[in-house]
Amino acid sequence: MTIVKGNGAPGDRSGVAAASGSGGTPGAGSRGPGSPIEFRLDAATGVPTYLQLVHQVEHALRLGYLKPGDQLPKVRDVVASLAINPNTVLKAYKELETKGLAAGRPGQGTFVQTTLSQVALPELTALRRSLSGWLTTADGAGLDADGIVALFTSALRDFYERRGGQSDRGGAASGETEGVA
Repeated sequence: MTIVKGNGAPGDRSGVAAASGSGGTPGAGSRGPGSPIEFRLDAATGVPTYLQLVHQVEHALRLGYLKPGDQLPKVRDVVASLAINPNTVLKAYKELETKGLAAGRPGQGTFVQTTLSQVALPELTALRRSLSGWLTTADGAGLDADGIVALFTSALRDFYERRGGQSDRGGAASGETEGVA
């Protein structure tokens, strides 16, 4: 498993990368057994490191990259690859345990307990393909990453307001998106 720092650029998959079949970033860290996720940090967001890790696990659960029984990266691997304090990783994993999303097993690691996935993977693949086309169009129109995020966030808010309120599914419409005005 590879754990790498990300730059938050478009195509970065919101800081979540599934290691199954992706191979990760060469030379970015050591591959450990059992975890289909790699963490990326973006210092420019202003979001605390532990929350970036929590959000990435939540996103991976929503997108179906993680499922119950999957092992999260070992604390020592995250610490070595991202050069962060072990207490930061432990705080993130404790937050995931508090939310009922993960559980630690002494001497074995931290494992996913439940999923947040709402849509089957084939549907997500089709949606992702459609969204990629939209992003290509937005890029062609001259929008940079911040402009794309602003436009999408505005459209999402408008969509839920027309539906009669906030999303009952959580996520960006319920204020989970950080660093977006």
